[in-house]
Amino acid sequence: MRLLKIVVLLWACTTLVSCTEHKPVVSFTFLQVNDVYEISPLEGGTVGGMARVEKLHQDLIAENPNTFLFMAGDFLNPSLIGNIKIQGKRVKGRHMIEVMNAMKFDLVALGNHEFDLNEVAFQERLDQATFQWIATNPMHNTPDGLSRFTVNAKKGNKPLPKEFIFHIQNKEGVAIKIGFISATINSNPKNYVDYGDFYQAAIYANKKLLPKTDVIFGLTHLTIEQDKLLARSLPNIPLIMGGHEHVHMSIPVGDAVITKADANAKTVYIHRITFNTQTKETHIVSELRAINEATGTDKGIDEIVQKWTLLLNTQLEKIMEDPSDVIYTAKIPLDGRDTFIRSEQTNLGDLITKAMAFSFDNKVDGAIVNGGSIRIDDQLQGDITGVDIFRILPFGGSVLKVELKGSLLIKVLNFGRLKSGKGAYLQRFQFDYNKEEKIWMHGLEKIHRTKVYSVAFSEYLLTGNDIPFLNKEAPGVLKIHKNKPTDKASDIRKAIIAYLKSIL
Repeated sequence: MRLLKIVVLLWACTTLVSCTEHKPVVSFTFLQVNDVYEISPLEGGTVGGMARVEKLHQDLIAENPNTFLFMAGDFLNPSLIGNIKIQGKRVKGRHMIEVMNAMKFDLVALGNHEFDLNEVAFQERLDQATFQWIATNPMHNTPDGLSRFTVNAKKGNKPLPKEFIFHIQNKEGVAIKIGFISATINSNPKNYVDYGDFYQAAIYANKKLLPKTDVIFGLTHLTIEQDKLLARSLPNIPLIMGGHEHVHMSIPVGDAVITKADANAKTVYIHRITFNTQTKETHIVSELRAINEATGTDKGIDEIVQKWTLLLNTQLEKIMEDPSDVIYTAKIPLDGRDTFIRSEQTNLGDLITKAMAFSFDNKVDGAIVNGGSIRIDDQLQGDITGVDIFRILPFGGSVLKVELKGSLLIKVLNFGRLKSGKGAYLQRFQFDYNKEEKIWMHGLEKIHRTKVYSVAFSEYLLTGNDIPFLNKEAPGVLKIHKNKPTDKASDIRKAIIAYLKSIL
C-alpha cells in the first residue's frame, strides 16, 4: 500500500513537471506610442513626456520581461526643439533619436513627417539610431534607381527590413515567433522617397511572414480608412498599431482591432497578449493609459530631456521672459493639424490672423498667413504656454503691414484657395470667398480691384516662395511699413502672446 502511494506521488510529480515544462501559453506586452513630436510634458507639464513613458515602460518590463516598445511613425518632425539651431545647425530630430535610443525602442515605423527632413538629415538620423526600423513600402529613390533605405554603421550597412520577426519564449522555454509588417501613407512627396503601393507591399510582406511566424501584427502610419482596408484584407492579423490621426481610437474590424493613441504621448496603448501554441489562438487585452504626473518619471530619460529643454529655453528666453508661463486656456481644441490647417479655415488659423491684426492695433483691413508656416500638426487644448506658441510657429518671422491694390489681393486669395491641401493654402481674417457669386468679400463688401487695402501678412509670404508673384517688389504692392524691434509685429509669436493676454 505504501509502495502504491509512492508510485502515485511520483506519477503526480512527473505529470506536474511535464505540464510545467510544456505550458502552451506565451504571454507578452506591447507598449504603443505614435505621433510624438515633443519629448517634454505639455499643457503646463500636466500631460505627456517621454521620461514618463519610460517609467511606464520599465514598470511593464518588471511585470513581464517580454515587453516591447513601439513607435507607429511621426517623430522626427515637426517639433519646436527640432527647429532651433545649435552651432548653426538645426536639430532636426536629433533630440528624438537620443531619447528613443536611451529608451531602447524595439521597433519603429516610418511616418510621413520623417520625410520632412531633407535627404542628408534623414540619413543622419537613420545612422544615429540604435533601435530597429521597419519600412515595408517606402523606398530610397536614388540616381541609380530604387533601393531600400539603409543604416550606415561601423559594423556595415544594414537595409531597413520590409518585415521583422521577434523570437520570444515563456518561463518554461516554450518559444514562438511574432512577425511585423508596416505601411506608411503617401502624403509627403519628396524626390528621394518612393512610397510605392502601401497596400500591395503590406500584402506581400504578410505573405512572406506567414510560413515563418506563429502570429503577425501591424505597425502602421496610415489613415484609419487605409488601416481598415488592411485589416479586412489581412484577417490573420489580430492587431494593427497605427498613428497619423493624433487622437486615440480603438476600431474593431472583424476579429481584429486597430488602435491609435493621442499625439505627443498624452496617452499610450498597452496591449497584454497571450498566444496559445496548441490552439494557435491569440488573446489581446488593450488598455488606453493616460501619461501624466501620476505615471512617474524615469530619471535617466529625464536628464536627457532636461538637457534639450535647457537648450530650447536659452533660445526662447531671447524673445520672452518665462516660456513656461500659462498665457491662455483653450476650452475648445485649437486645430493645427496639417490636413485641416492646409485645406480649410480652422479656429487656430483664425486666432493667429486675429493676433496679426492686433499687432497693428487692428488698424488693418485683414490678415493672411500661409498654412504651411503653422507646423504643430496637433490640437491644443487646456493650458497654453509660450512654448506652445513657438511649437505652432517655430520659424517665427515678423508680421508686415502691406498696402496693396485690390487686384493683387484677389489674385493672392485665389492662389491660396486653389492650393487647398498644400502649405500655400491661406488662413485669413476678414476675407471670405462667396462660392455662389464666386467673389472675394471683405466683411460685407466685395473686394474692389482698384481699391487699396491694408493687410497684415506673415513675412514669409512676401518672399515669393509660396506665392511666386507675391514679393516686396511685386506690381500692386504700394507700401510695406517697417517694424521696430520693440513692436509686437516684429515677431509673429510675440504678436500671438500679446493678443492672447489681451483677451484673458
